[in-house]
Amino acid sequence: MALVSRTVEQKTNSSGFPKPGELIEMTGTHVLEASDRAILNLLYQHAHDSGKLLQQNAEWEIPLATVRQAFSKHESSDRLRDSLTRLMSVKVNVAYVAERDNGAEGPEQRVVITGLFDFFDVSAKELAKRATLRYGLPRKLAPILEGSGRWGRIKAEIVCSMTSKYAIALYELIQLRANLERCVETFPIDRFRELSGVPPGTYARGDNFQRKVLDPALLEVNGLSDMSLQIELERVHSRAPAHAVTLAWWRKSGDEFHAAMQERNRSKVGRMARLRGQVEMAETLSEDATSSLMQDKVEATVNAMRTAGAPEADIEAFISGQAAYRSS
Repeated sequence: MALVSRTVEQKTNSSGFPKPGELIEMTGTHVLEASDRAILNLLYQHAHDSGKLLQQNAEWEIPLATVRQAFSKHESSDRLRDSLTRLMSVKVNVAYVAERDNGAEGPEQRVVITGLFDFFDVSAKELAKRATLRYGLPRKLAPILEGSGRWGRIKAEIVCSMTSKYAIALYELIQLRANLERCVETFPIDRFRELSGVPPGTYARGDNFQRKVLDPALLEVNGLSDMSLQIELERVHSRAPAHAVTLAWWRKSGDEFHAAMQERNRSKVGRMARLRGQVEMAETLSEDATSSLMQDKVEATVNAMRTAGAPEADIEAFISGQAAYRSS
């Protein structure tokens, strides 16, 4: 009987579920959106927690209400169907280490090209209270999951709170490395693009890559996860194209940790603006605009009082009253 792997032995806890490193670092995921990645994690966590992950021909059933965590509450059933269709159609490359069958010494590095799921079976009435999703995993993934000895603990609430697929990929990469002695790693640019799920041929220019991939991912990882992260594009000189990406990470604590947890519990509406600090700026601008508007109204009233021949004492009393009101 095959020995149960270290990853499969791990239990889901308050730090998240143990996602195999082979799945975190798989490539070919560029067609998946953020919600697809979130559903993928929910379903693999459900399979892991069942204890049946290595059983031959195992199938699972999960309430659709649980799967809908990956979406905003107002989004339609069509979005869920679209996500399941993409998850069924995508082909990924999963690298793993296998023992050689011919008795040769040393393990062999291999790559399996596979889908992520064997099937999906959805209740016809998706909005019914007891609607469920049944699913199975590909046969070729079983030995890879069985042999996995590397994992990153992934929190469903963090993944489901993110809107950038690059943020989810980056969060998982960091979680896979969270307990290593080192806290800095440099990736060749092409390897980093593959791991992040960047579509081939897109964002080739460094400024576009920074603005469309790195900045949104960095904002959400730092604003929503339990880790803090810094990213730097490496260049030979200032005008050279980026040839590598360096990541540095550390665990949040204190106010940073609580601020991220608080933001995860808030609505997704306006989240990116809050993370950028634009909400506070908008509130300040709103206060300034209100103050200016009030001043204009006071001046208009004073002019009208003078035109009507009101005594200066009354005008001064009005001005003093308005000043006292605004300062209260």
